[in-house]
Amino acid sequence: MVSRVIPVDPFDLIIFGASGDLARRKILPGLFRRYRAGQMPEQARIIGAARSEMDDDEFRSFVAEAVREFGDVPYEKDILDSFLSRLGYVAVDAQGEGGWAELSSRLTGSHVRAFYFSVGPNLFGALAEKLQEHGLATPDSRMVVEKPFGHDLESARALNATLAQHFDETQIYRIDHYLGKETVQNLMAVRFGNMLFEPLWNAQYVDHIQITVSETVGVGGRGGYYDQSGAMRDMVQNHLMQLLCLIAMEPPARFEPDAVRDEKLKVIRALDPVMPHHIVRGQYHRLDGTPGYREDVENPRSTTESFVAMKCHVSNWRWAGTPFYLRTGKKLRTRASEIAVVFKDAPHSIFGAESGRHRNVLAIRLQPNEGMQLDMTIKEPGPGGMRLIDVPLDISFAEALGPDAEEIPDAYERLIMDVIRGNQTLFMRGDEVEAAWAWTDPIIAGWESRGDVPKPYDPGSSGPDDSLMLMHRDGRKWREMRL
Repeated sequence: MVSRVIPVDPFDLIIFGASGDLARRKILPGLFRRYRAGQMPEQARIIGAARSEMDDDEFRSFVAEAVREFGDVPYEKDILDSFLSRLGYVAVDAQGEGGWAELSSRLTGSHVRAFYFSVGPNLFGALAEKLQEHGLATPDSRMVVEKPFGHDLESARALNATLAQHFDETQIYRIDHYLGKETVQNLMAVRFGNMLFEPLWNAQYVDHIQITVSETVGVGGRGGYYDQSGAMRDMVQNHLMQLLCLIAMEPPARFEPDAVRDEKLKVIRALDPVMPHHIVRGQYHRLDGTPGYREDVENPRSTTESFVAMKCHVSNWRWAGTPFYLRTGKKLRTRASEIAVVFKDAPHSIFGAESGRHRNVLAIRLQPNEGMQLDMTIKEPGPGGMRLIDVPLDISFAEALGPDAEEIPDAYERLIMDVIRGNQTLFMRGDEVEAAWAWTDPIIAGWESRGDVPKPYDPGSSGPDDSLMLMHRDGRKWREMRL
């Protein structure tokens, strides 16, 4: 199998916050991998912009070190040198006049222009205003903004309004890296490209759906931000919400940006309010000398959740009565992201009660080891009667695609190339963001008004015991977090 890499048009990509951690770990190494794969045209230019004082050579050294540390691909020195020659740097004051004239002089008039705001949301408005004021933004320019897209519905509306003063909605790319993962896009291919699953993809055949995003790390150096956000705002409102939408959405008429996003928006608006007894919040505590959440965020009285699990319902004809169980957390047993579609039992077992209970499960693994697994029930080999066992039909991309799997771009690579192409399919629209906050805000307001305190859980566990009871009450159980 040969990977097909289609070069994009010549572009100028300006990365605001180019000296920051996201640019160093993800954006710049990802761009190098696209250059190495032959997708970046020779005329492309990447310009770093930040407050830090650097010249072009210092920035290139910074990028070279980032590629060596996070590039995760073999390369020859001449390829890296060729990539670095396309880079430049301008020290820019986002709220002042410094650097803007020089930045303007670096841009090529005929190129696609993409401005990547790898900065805090408090600078989005100032940067957008400066781009217009200094004539850097063209009618075909694109603006990429990182999350968080607001802290609540009110701030999200204000942020959208600020961006709309300077750019049209068709120019704004709200990036959620989960949507750039190969498996997430394959989920749409599996659903809408095969007759096998779509007739079964509804409440008549699906018992429930589990969406899990677990992390082994704590809050790390993000304690200040995270303690003001928590798992609900940091993960559920965006990442898990997007996965839920892709699982639950109706088939769009066409695979086009607004057609796909219209169907996702319908799912969010069909979500029922979540009952208090259908939510579990947790917070990892100190164990065997390992700092707990409160030590990590340096707030001994913090009531912010590092774990959340909940039961949701989508009230439409396709999913009425089928629960969606979501969970995410820090300092858990393993690092994994998975969507599991659990199908109902056969209506009648001809093999008798001794054969046990068996269910088909379609598990979509986002990380690690991207792939899909379908659990099927078969007869256990050997004599002794009809003994049934469940076996997986496992599709690992690394094994199925062989050497070509190494060339699969990571999420940021794919999404940045989509920005250059002008394809908004995998980016969130403003009304979609606001609808997600409109559903999320009452949940947060509810536990704040009740004075709920997160349940403690051990680092390295599956979360608080109450999350197990959330499923147990319904006669179900979470899929095991495997090490």
